[in-house]
Amino acid sequence: MFKEFKTFILRGNVFDLAVGVIIGGAFGGITASLVADIIMPIVGIVFQADFTNLYIPLSEKVKAGLLLNPNLPLVEAKKLGPVLAWGNFVTIIINFVILAFVIFIMIKAVNKLMKKEEAAPAPPAAPSASEVLLSEIRDLLKK
Repeated sequence: MFKEFKTFILRGNVFDLAVGVIIGGAFGGITASLVADIIMPIVGIVFQADFTNLYIPLSEKVKAGLLLNPNLPLVEAKKLGPVLAWGNFVTIIINFVILAFVIFIMIKAVNKLMKKEEAAPAPPAAPSASEVLLSEIRDLLKK
C-alpha cells in the first residue's frame, strides 16, 4: 500500500497540481492587491463613493449610531447590530469582474505567445540532384 501511495504522490500530475495551487495562491494575492489598492480607489473616484462602507441599517442601535455619526464605517456599524452591507457585495462583484478580465487578458497573451513559439512547418527540402535527374527521365519516358 505504501508503494502504491508513493507511486501516486510521485506522479507528475500531483506535482503540477501542487505547483499550480502555490502559484495560484501567490497570484491571488497579487490580483487582490491590484484590485483593492489600485483599481477600486479609481472606481471609487469615478463613482464618487466608497462602496465598502455603503450599507442599510437593520437595527435601531445602528440607526442611532448613524444619528450620532453619519459617516459611521461598516465595521463600526456591524459592532452595533445587523446591517445589509450591499456596498461590500457590489465591491466583491466588481473585484470578480476585474479579476476575470485580467485573467482573460493574461491567458490571451499566453496563448498568443504559445502560437508564436510553435514553429511553422518547415518547407519541404529541395529535391536532390539525383531526384531531379530521375524526374526528368520519368518525364521523358512519359513522352
